[in-house]
Amino acid sequence: MGLNSKVDISSKVLAMAVGIFDSGLGGLTVLDAVIKKLPEESFVYMGDNLHAPYGVREPSDIFDLTIKSIERMWDENCDLIILACNTASAAALKRIQEEWLPKNKRVLGVFVPLIERLTKRNWGDNSPPREVDIQNVALFATPSTVASRAFQRELAFRAIGVDVESQACGGLVDAIEDGDIILAEALVRSHVDALKRKMPKPQAAILGCTHYPLLEEVFQDALGKNVQVYSQANLVAESLSDYLKRHPDLSSTNKPKNRFITTGDPAIVSMRASQFLKRSVEFTSA
Repeated sequence: MGLNSKVDISSKVLAMAVGIFDSGLGGLTVLDAVIKKLPEESFVYMGDNLHAPYGVREPSDIFDLTIKSIERMWDENCDLIILACNTASAAALKRIQEEWLPKNKRVLGVFVPLIERLTKRNWGDNSPPREVDIQNVALFATPSTVASRAFQRELAFRAIGVDVESQACGGLVDAIEDGDIILAEALVRSHVDALKRKMPKPQAAILGCTHYPLLEEVFQDALGKNVQVYSQANLVAESLSDYLKRHPDLSSTNKPKNRFITTGDPAIVSMRASQFLKRSVEFTSA
């Protein structure tokens, strides 16, 4: 299975775990939230740091990289995987679910909980689209997520009359991954200014990349206190908790144990991940 030698496989079968995947470190914001919400579960976090960022790649490339990582996480006994990567969710998830995914596996994205909260209706609600309270929405995301228009497509199934103005935040993921917070904060303010030139008074702002919650306070300050900022981590945690209640067969069965794997340099990724989460995190090679 290509497992790192540090992983104990003496039992031959690894304990079932929920997979959390991201192209880099941004998904750690989601992981942290789901661990706090579901401390009884085991999680495997995989970062495709070798190929990050995904946000500037073509959809076909994103699809190929994503399914390769999904298959690697199956080796870790993850029958349920959360794509904690908005770019992968936007550019690849629909194709993965419709054309590629085996029936005994589950792969979910991060847009659904966000749209549920924004429209105040559950995903299973198939009634016609209707008007919602929020009419002007700013979407901050990677270039690939913006180009996919996946957020607008999914929102249109449930709401009418919502004006979504997107801002591709070029360079922001790289700055966060590199730990250059001064540059990252400057980029946030620049991108917010650019968005406001197109939509002067947004009612709500979507942080459409799991890296961005690390700078949520900067986004909020730049947007102003009257703008509701929606961050995904806690929404995904709540949604996953509900999903596992409805699908208990996908829950962990043994004592919780979290594992971290990466396609990048484990030492470098471990150091940066520890800085992200403000606690020690040790990655092994994927």
